[in-house]
Amino acid sequence: MSWEDNVRRVTPYVPGEQPRDGKKVIKLNTNEMPYPPSPRVKEALASFDYEKLRLYPAPDVAPLRDALAKREGVASDEMFVGVGSDDVLSMAFLTFFNSDKPVIFPDITYSFYDVWADVYRIPYETKALDDDFHIVKSDYMCENGGIVIANPNAPTGVSEAEDVDFIEDIVASNPASVVIVDEAYVDFGGVTALPLIRKYDNVLVVRTFSKSRAFAGMRIGYAMGNSKLIRFLNDVKYSVNSYTMNRPAIELGLAALSDEDYFRKTVAAVVRTREWTKEELKNRSFDVTDSKTNFVFASPKSAGCEAGDLFKALKEKGIYVRWWDKPRIKKWLRISIGTDDEMQALISAIDDILHN
Repeated sequence: MSWEDNVRRVTPYVPGEQPRDGKKVIKLNTNEMPYPPSPRVKEALASFDYEKLRLYPAPDVAPLRDALAKREGVASDEMFVGVGSDDVLSMAFLTFFNSDKPVIFPDITYSFYDVWADVYRIPYETKALDDDFHIVKSDYMCENGGIVIANPNAPTGVSEAEDVDFIEDIVASNPASVVIVDEAYVDFGGVTALPLIRKYDNVLVVRTFSKSRAFAGMRIGYAMGNSKLIRFLNDVKYSVNSYTMNRPAIELGLAALSDEDYFRKTVAAVVRTREWTKEELKNRSFDVTDSKTNFVFASPKSAGCEAGDLFKALKEKGIYVRWWDKPRIKKWLRISIGTDDEMQALISAIDDILHN
């Protein structure tokens, strides 16, 4: 008998590669915003009173929670704030998925879902997306212990339907389960499920500052749902760690949230560059999904190149993209949207690789 026999063993989530040793690269592998946060964040950071760091932050994150609730048109008791959407989703898994029935989510989606299920010992099943990477709605009309849907999805970039009816059908058909809708990328063109929290008490909508508000390095995420859902979520949060969000994050988050014009301007810039990139790749015979995110999902197979080979060749040129050696998506690359100059450099590098 050894202490190792009592270790909770899991296969951890693997994030996108980070450059080391100060190496200068074009980093298109972790879906970060290519533009900095609002200038108001810089001002708030410069004026932050460091002496406040001796004091605990507000456990309920009330200043940021209330501002977010006002912005999204929900009540304060319908808003939960956490340290990035990963923290929010982790707490949601721990809170709501506590039965012997399996939680269900797509076979191709955010790869943290199965990690949380494993670490919390939650049974789960995956449902295959169709050949166009869309959810098969009927697969979710079954007995389950909970449902998780990323919409728009990652890494495919696909958004389900042009209105909320698709998600509503799933929510309405599962009144005994909590349905989590992960909207990390919704600001880039997806359709939100937020109106559903007015009609159903079993839907939780999760979002993040990491993508559209350029806050990946600060870690702010939030969830919206029925006040009872949020109360249960807070009960678990306060049982794990009461003071999860630090004072600088709260104050800088408020500054970012106060600049709606900058938010809309930078999101629109990413969308324009995304559409340009999609067309450029299609012109080179790539298969490209109709991404509604801040990345594109593209296959170079028809262009005469394997995705894994292109991934390696781009890395040698100092351009990082994402590739998974998994059966259904090994022919595809996920390419984050950078600045116009960075995406032009990507296209030039692809041309060089394909023609040599």
